[in-house]
Amino acid sequence: MQVPKLNFENDFDLQIKQDKDTFFIYDLVRKNWFLLTPEEWVRQHWLHYFRFVKKKNLSSLILEKKLELNGTTKRIDLLVTEKTKPKILIECKAPNIALKQIHFEQIARYNSLIGAQQIIISNGLHHIFAEHTENGYQFRKDFE
Repeated sequence: MQVPKLNFENDFDLQIKQDKDTFFIYDLVRKNWFLLTPEEWVRQHWLHYFRFVKKKNLSSLILEKKLELNGTTKRIDLLVTEKTKPKILIECKAPNIALKQIHFEQIARYNSLIGAQQIIISNGLHHIFAEHTENGYQFRKDFE
């Protein structure tokens, strides 16, 4: 399977296996193999970034948590916590998806329930960072 090189300074040792024509990637947090979709490729890069570059404990990384929003069940992609408090909420898109205002609105709605200090929208090639303030969101060049 051909996967794109993503825009991260580090290369990560991502475990991939193949079963016939299907590829799977190992998730360190959920301790299981998941279908290697383009979005999962991006999510696993962020997971490895926070674990191995930022030295976060695996217990501080929450993936695919369910949310109830306006009567429908949604899932967040990745939440980084600090002392059990929400710190950074990450919304992952496939590398071929251009990041748009609608994606920002999506993560902002999710964050209205989560209450993270910062949000990241990423397709692995481009990353948008914003910090939650009293007046809404302030876009930044980086986070933390």
